[in-house]
Amino acid sequence: MNSVAFVEERVMFSPNMPAEVNQLLQAAVAASSVDQSRAENLFLQAQALDCRCLQTYFALYKFYFFQKRLVDAERIVIAGLEEAARQGGFPSDYRRLVKNRQKWDLYANEITLFYLYTLKALAFIKLRLGCAIEAQLVLSHLQQLDPKDLSGASVIMDLAAGVTE
Repeated sequence: MNSVAFVEERVMFSPNMPAEVNQLLQAAVAASSVDQSRAENLFLQAQALDCRCLQTYFALYKFYFFQKRLVDAERIVIAGLEEAARQGGFPSDYRRLVKNRQKWDLYANEITLFYLYTLKALAFIKLRLGCAIEAQLVLSHLQQLDPKDLSGASVIMDLAAGVTE
């Protein structure tokens, strides 16, 4: 009799993600609470396997954030913004996007929504790093890029407002 091993998915990532990448990310999430070094290695392997998979950036910057490795988280956030912009065919610099926001539909698809969500993460990381003015700048641009607040940036805006008061 053949036995089949089922791996419980701890996190739901994009359904369009390659199975091998998802397996590595699931293993990394499982390892993150018990062996951070192994988890980091698995996250990095997933990203190396498919550097176009935006979920690998998301998983890695969240891992670094929860490990309080904010500089590393910020580095991965910026790389994720650049990759999303490359895939979406729009400028990675949010300041340039705001200047021509009518040209880009940032609610168009998973790539553009990832960009908005990751821009919110950048603002939160800046806030946690003690860079309240930089965080406010990112948030003010994000508010223009995401007037419907699909990214949920209003929550970070409230936190930032509390920090500056």
